[in-house]
Amino acid sequence: MGRKKGSLTTSWKKFSRRWKIAGMPTTSGDNGGIAGNVQSSGIGPISGIGAGGVVSKGGKKKTAGSRLWMRFDRSGETQIFECDKSVIIQRAGLPPRDLRILGPVFSRSSNIVAREKAMVVNLEVVSTIITAHEVLLLDPLNIEVRPFVDQLRQQLASRKTSKALTSEIQENGIKSPENAQLVQRSVQRDDDEVELPFEFQVLEIAFEVVCSYLESSVSDLEKNAYPCLDELAKNVSTKNLERVRGLKANLTRLLARVQKVRDEIEHLLDDDDDMADFYLTRKHIQNQQAEALLVASASNNVVPLTPYIGRLNSYHRTTSIVNSVRSDLNDVEDLEMLLEAYFMQLDGTRNRILSVREYIDDTEDYVNIQLDNQRNELIQLQVTLYIATLGIILNTFIVGLAAMNIPSPLYQMNNLFGPFVGATSSACVLIFLLILGYARWKKLIG
Repeated sequence: MGRKKGSLTTSWKKFSRRWKIAGMPTTSGDNGGIAGNVQSSGIGPISGIGAGGVVSKGGKKKTAGSRLWMRFDRSGETQIFECDKSVIIQRAGLPPRDLRILGPVFSRSSNIVAREKAMVVNLEVVSTIITAHEVLLLDPLNIEVRPFVDQLRQQLASRKTSKALTSEIQENGIKSPENAQLVQRSVQRDDDEVELPFEFQVLEIAFEVVCSYLESSVSDLEKNAYPCLDELAKNVSTKNLERVRGLKANLTRLLARVQKVRDEIEHLLDDDDDMADFYLTRKHIQNQQAEALLVASASNNVVPLTPYIGRLNSYHRTTSIVNSVRSDLNDVEDLEMLLEAYFMQLDGTRNRILSVREYIDDTEDYVNIQLDNQRNELIQLQVTLYIATLGIILNTFIVGLAAMNIPSPLYQMNNLFGPFVGATSSACVLIFLLILGYARWKKLIG
């Protein structure tokens, strides 16, 4: 027993040593693969993944609630890090319940929530937190999120380039009139694009990516639906019916996803107060103005010899700023136009799905008509057989009467069998034809 116990202990130690050697992550293994993929995609170095596993930004080991985030600032600089909910809550100034929207339970739900300093956007593949200065994107290494990352980087890079070009023009100037005209057009185009605040630009990119993703899903559905339905119309079989059943299930799920995004935008369009909460840059500027007014009023109160006219002018300036703030709070035209554009696009996508569902319903009606026609043909055949059976039964009845052992002078007559059988058979056929003609006259059979 002692030797067996020692052998088991030795085997366990060997197994543990092999497991540690095989399962230990190395720099050229998991970390190198992830970091290489990230750097090749242009995202930049990962600051939250170390050689000993997944590590947070402070060097601590990853906890159960840590998730991968990607940060974009106004200048287009990116950073990938791992942190838990408390860091995101403190950074974005959000209540803890809002991060449940980005959790795995609501991963396919559509929610857009605006708070004092940030908005939480969860639309299909895009799960992000937008502030007036930066964007925090969840799971940036996901393949479905790549279009949003690429477009966001391209948009911020174009803004940075236009600003640099504008500053260069102001400093050095351009001698060539053609180049000056081209630069002026590009700068004017960039200025037109930059009219929206930073958070609206990010929100527009998110809507564009989500709408494109849903439209591609609808295109794939149409590509698979119409040939499948045409095949079912030609040949009603169990295989084709099973394909149409799966097609209807996919259509129902896709329609529900499009409807969720559409309803969320419609809910925002119905309430101006909700849309006013999305102006994060404006609220940030207003808070700065309010702080400046407080500082100015405090400094005016400290100085004892301030003239009455100066205080009156400052009062008028304060009231004018407050009135402008109130007027800005009611101005939601930019966001309303943005939401209406994508609402119409989603409405068109929804109509495409409904047209596919109508085609499915029409095909099902056509198949049901075919089946009813075949059922009617079977019933007609059954009625015809019943009529023929009636004629045969009558002939059999006559033969049974003639075969009974009853004295009759007919038995004494010679050569009577052939004419008797021919007459009875002809009478039965005549009865069959008469009944069949009556059924056709009454349109009971075709």
